[in-house]
Order: sequence, then structure tokens, then C-alpha cells
Amino acid sequence: MTTLPPALVLAAGLGTRLRPLTHTRAKPAVPIAGKALIVRILEWLARQKITNVVINLHHAPETITTEVGTGERLGLHVRYSWEPILLGSAGGPRHALTLLGPRFFIVNGDTLTDLSLRELLVQHETNNADVSLAVANHEEPRKYGGVRVDGNSHVIGFSPPGDMSALHFLGVQLTEASVFSGLPDREPASTIGGIYDQLIDRKHSSIRAHRFKAPFLEMSTPEDYIAASFSIALHEQVPVSAVSECTQIHPTAILERTIVWDRVQIGANCRLHECVVTDDVVLPAGTASRGRLFVSSCHSLTSHESQRVGNAVSFPINTGNNTRF
Repeated sequence: MTTLPPALVLAAGLGTRLRPLTHTRAKPAVPIAGKALIVRILEWLARQKITNVVINLHHAPETITTEVGTGERLGLHVRYSWEPILLGSAGGPRHALTLLGPRFFIVNGDTLTDLSLRELLVQHETNNADVSLAVANHEEPRKYGGVRVDGNSHVIGFSPPGDMSALHFLGVQLTEASVFSGLPDREPASTIGGIYDQLIDRKHSSIRAHRFKAPFLEMSTPEDYIAASFSIALHEQVPVSAVSECTQIHPTAILERTIVWDRVQIGANCRLHECVVTDDVVLPAGTASRGRLFVSSCHSLTSHESQRVGNAVSFPINTGNNTRF
């Protein structure tokens, strides 16, 4: 059986839409039902028989490396591509080329799916493609942008949210290294709005879309994160939070549909409903809150929508206003 190419996991981004949670951790390091998102992605890659993985890093890199290390415990060989400045969706792969090879998968670090990488490889080779995008029918075209294809599954463009005829990109692609090798190293560059659009305009190049019927979860916003956490916890029949030994929750505290991260202290008679309590937060006795995100003040700045509670800054869970945090 053909060995699968290595995978590059894109994990360098600032995670602005997931703020204020990403004030504490990089987006791929947020815990999902007891496991960091990046660990869940790497476990999926290992099940797919990927052996070599590169992760690009920029924002809060230690929160990712602490979870992953060398990848040995996951059955993987993991290396890192460091980006002193954000290099973007094309500049990041360009900078990592020396760690990869002539062909590699690119996996978004904020999505979960279970599609077949081997199937994507077969289709890529059959079509003699430069880039193969994993896509599915669009269930939320008003929320996400899309991929436009012709009748032969050639990608002919990309559309903003609202295009009802577009397909949904599942956050996984297979590409030839030559697509990125012509870019200058260490300079920001984009795929969409950049080199992919240029490829589409060249008749000798090919970006193809391959349809999958596969589960897909994306952690773009705090509401996405909360919904995905409870969905996975229910599916796996595990607690939504893996409370560590460093976390102390007073026995009189009542937590309903609330996610608790690490090194947290929740005092007596606290009542939290549909909240997220992130790393290093200390909530004083009697705290009562509904629909709030708690971030330690050492990680986050206040805003006009925030409140101070104990050592934490509290924000409302409001997807539409995430960019203002």
C-alpha cells in the first residue's frame, strides 16, 4: 500500500474570531471534551496512517507544543515550522517546504472531520491535480464562504458567504510542493485571493474539488466551540471537561453545561450556567453567571462588554460581537 504523504497542520493563526478564548491558548490548543483540538486532529491523522506531521506556529506556540511534544505518544513524528511573523495560508506552507516533501496534505488547525485521506490521494493522482480540495455540500452557505466548481469538478473560483451554489471546504487539501515553491520565503502570501486564483487563471494548472460525505466541525467562534464540545462529549460519552488535579471546584458549587479548563478555582456556592472558565481563573464564592466566558486578567484586556469577577475578565457569549473583544 502506498505510503501517504506528510501533513502540514495550520496552527499559526491568531484565532481572532474565537477571542477571548484565544487570549489564553492558541486555537488548536483549546480543550474539546478532555482533549486539545490539536491532539484530536493528530489522532485522526494517525488513524489515517499518516506518520510525519509538521505544525506551523506563531500565536501562543507553547500551548501547542506542550500538548503535542514530538508526537511520539500519538504514534507520529512531529516537527514544527516557526513563523516570527504570520505568513498566511500560502506563506506558511512555503516556509515549511524543507520539512515536507514534493507532495503533502494541508489540514486546518481549527476543524475536525473524518474523511479518507487515501481517497483524496487517489483522486488527486487520477486527476493529475496540482491541488485537491476536500469539499461537501454547503449546509450553512450564509455563514461560510464556498468553493465554486464546474461540471468536471475543476475549481473555478471562491465565493464569500451567501453563495447558495458553492460547496463547503472541509479544511483538508492535498497539494504539490511546486504550487508554493515559487513564492519568496518568509513573506506573507495567501492561497485564496493569491496563488490559487492565479492557478485557476492558468490553463495548464489544475485545482480540483473532491466531494465527501463526512462529519465536519469547525471551531470558528465561541458558540461553535461550545456546541462542538458538547456534541463530541455526548458522542463519546465522556465529560465535557477533564478536570485536572490542579483545578479545585468547591462541593457546593453548581455548574450546568459549563466547560472548565485547567488550574481553575471555583469557590463555594458558585452557580454557573452555560459558561466557559478558562485557564488560571479564580472565581470567588457566590459567583452567579449565565452565558459568560471567564478569562484570567493576566491573559485578557477588558472591553466595554466585559466585567471583572475575581481575578477574571468576564465576556458575554455573543458570536456576532467576537471581533470587538
